Amino acid sequence: MTTRPDATPKPRPRTRTRDLAPVGVIPDASYPSLVIRGGVGGALMGLANIVPGVSGGTMLLAAGVYPRFVNAVAELTTLRFRPRSIVALATIALAAMLAIVLLAGPMRDLVVDHRWVMYSVFIGLTLGGAPLVWKLAQPVKPSVYIGAVCGFAIMLAMALIGPPDAGDPASRNYAMLVLAGLAGASAMILPGVSGAYLLLLLGQYVPILSAVDQMKTGLLGDSDAGTGRDLALVLDAMHVVIPVGVGVLVGIVGVSNLIKWLLTRYEKPTLGVLLGLLLGAVAGLWPFRAPAAPQPGDVIKGRVLTPETIAALDRADWPMQAFTPTPAQALIALACIAAGFSATLLLGRLGRDRSTEKTS
Repeated sequence: MTTRPDATPKPRPRTRTRDLAPVGVIPDASYPSLVIRGGVGGALMGLANIVPGVSGGTMLLAAGVYPRFVNAVAELTTLRFRPRSIVALATIALAAMLAIVLLAGPMRDLVVDHRWVMYSVFIGLTLGGAPLVWKLAQPVKPSVYIGAVCGFAIMLAMALIGPPDAGDPASRNYAMLVLAGLAGASAMILPGVSGAYLLLLLGQYVPILSAVDQMKTGLLGDSDAGTGRDLALVLDAMHVVIPVGVGVLVGIVGVSNLIKWLLTRYEKPTLGVLLGLLLGAVAGLWPFRAPAAPQPGDVIKGRVLTPETIAALDRADWPMQAFTPTPAQALIALACIAAGFSATLLLGRLGRDRSTEKTS
């Protein structure tokens, strides 16, 4: 009697996909890898929100977690609760908040006092994300180059135009505040775009910061002025905070789903634009600029300066002026750029997904 061969098909061998897949085809990473890359990427994103001119999306690209972040936000906003998406998003968000709370003061001081050194590091970190996006775009098609040129041109134009004066801090336009919140949230998702920079372009940077400071004073009081809590200040600040919050919510939900849709339907040109935005962001990070002491009559953030207001003006608000670096400064800047670039590449290898094809 002959034995019947086993009819059960043998399982197909697993094949590895690219370490970084487009948003529509993200491989399932191990949880330790999600925590490593999400934690570092979130911390860099938090730092980017502190430093003007640096994009949170760029830092997520540099850390190699950008596609996963966008996909996780898109999934949660469409009520799909995959454990890996929840872990990735929670890790990124928690690390970003911790970075902002713990490092805002030291990072601000470093940028104000050693701007050209820190911006050189930021340039390296930003450029280090380019190989990751380039790998995503393989095999490269002409649409990638066209998209890259368009993205680069957008960022270069923004850098050349520069931010206008922030305008009158007392002015309130609810539609503009919603738009400002939407723009700020979009900057967290779009690589190469700084949220603070967009707020300056819209003239809402000072009103929003003033409202946040007013709300903090109303909740905690002002020890210097000897005043306690004031609910009226909190309620007045809400006229700014609520419209901005609505814009942030719409921006995060809308832009993340839009980017996911574009990367799924038009992967190559979209990756090209993202690459161009990332490379073009360097134009706004030219390091060899230093704070220049303002003069009476200068207008900063909607105020005409007097000798008294100049004395009280924070050095971080001084206008920037380009300078010619010495040979030593140029070499140090190049070393900082190389260090930042190497750190990003090392990060990409340290947290690399050793994953297989996506499973449902």
